[in-house]
Amino acid sequence: MNRDSGGSAIVTSRSVILDAIRTLGETSRVEIAQFTGFTQATVTHAVRALLAEGLVVETGAQTSTRGKPRVLLRLANTLLYAAGIQLSDDWAIMAVVDAAGSLVALQRVRGARGAGPETVARSVSESLDLLLRAGGVPAGSLVGLGLVLPGTLDLARGTLLQSPALPGWVGADVRAAFQSASGAPVLLATDATAAASGEFWRGEVGSSRAHGTVYLGATLGVGLILDGQLYEGASSNAGAMGRVLIPTSTGSAPITDLASPYAVSAAARQRVGGADTTLVLAPEADPLTDFTAVAEAAARGDALAESLITDAAEHLASALSTVVDLLDLDTLTLAGPCLVGAGSIFLAAVRDGLDAESLASGRPRIDVRLSMQVADAAAVGAATMVLRSTLPTLAEGSPWNRASQTRSRAARPTPATLS
Repeated sequence: MNRDSGGSAIVTSRSVILDAIRTLGETSRVEIAQFTGFTQATVTHAVRALLAEGLVVETGAQTSTRGKPRVLLRLANTLLYAAGIQLSDDWAIMAVVDAAGSLVALQRVRGARGAGPETVARSVSESLDLLLRAGGVPAGSLVGLGLVLPGTLDLARGTLLQSPALPGWVGADVRAAFQSASGAPVLLATDATAAASGEFWRGEVGSSRAHGTVYLGATLGVGLILDGQLYEGASSNAGAMGRVLIPTSTGSAPITDLASPYAVSAAARQRVGGADTTLVLAPEADPLTDFTAVAEAAARGDALAESLITDAAEHLASALSTVVDLLDLDTLTLAGPCLVGAGSIFLAAVRDGLDAESLASGRPRIDVRLSMQVADAAAVGAATMVLRSTLPTLAEGSPWNRASQTRSRAARPTPATLS
């Protein structure tokens, strides 16, 4: 028995086999043995225990072989659920997933807007209760809540060490506030790490040896999947890119001064007054609102807006070239709410920039794509991080799992969205 790279989840043959069934989908004992490298006897023993605990079910389907037909297995998706909350000053995005990581329900609600952690935790938890009911999630089946915060985390204390987006929250016991309000265990994560976890859990990373999920929102970072393991770093703050220096015509500047929503907002407000443009900014400056307006104008073909977004995307490509070289990444996924309207421009610029670097250096070309859940990637990913820390423990036959056998086995609900 040992622990995974995050140091939190028990890893045994049963937990490995449970994860193999999750990864493979509907599968047989023979295929599990081939996938994991375990003996048939080990797989049979573990599957028998997982069936008894209710974590795995036989589908009734069989594969035809020359010998005895193989009975297929799958994860009991509707046995347990996890929630993820992607919190910022303007909005909070809530996602609920089943045990396989499939999205069950999604909602966007008001963010912090200057309120403190206790007030926001109560409001968001009330909205989450409504969302769980709308998604048909059985009472008592939520195993935990993943909370994504914009800034540098202190996981030991459950606090923010630094956060330009939520300065009033720095030092407050955020984890305790949300645990008290929701009644569920709370796991804290950075937005980029959570987004990378979601990509990995859904199988979007594929066979990549070194993958990065770039997250562009209130913060800028890259979540890392290295050799099939989520890499969080010594303090679980790996991948922060805000201080990466980029060459400019006057020297150099941090990437946040060039490619973040704050940078685009500032540049737009400097240039919009004397330009021939359809871009209209709100009277009150707000970086994320301004960025959205610029992205929408760029999508309409506005020349000024296009130049602002393209400049930011090219600076991001320059910063990512350093990250790709340092970690020898072979795939990149772009995610984050700022890419909802500007994703195609960022994707083209990052691809072109990295292709040019690959050609100049002789390194292999890197595969770059947009996330399938670009706006909600961190919320969905935070929920999968809860599953990642919970499922291995449940595979060991915990009391929670034995009690859960009396819960509903209803068919997986259709994803619900509350407006």
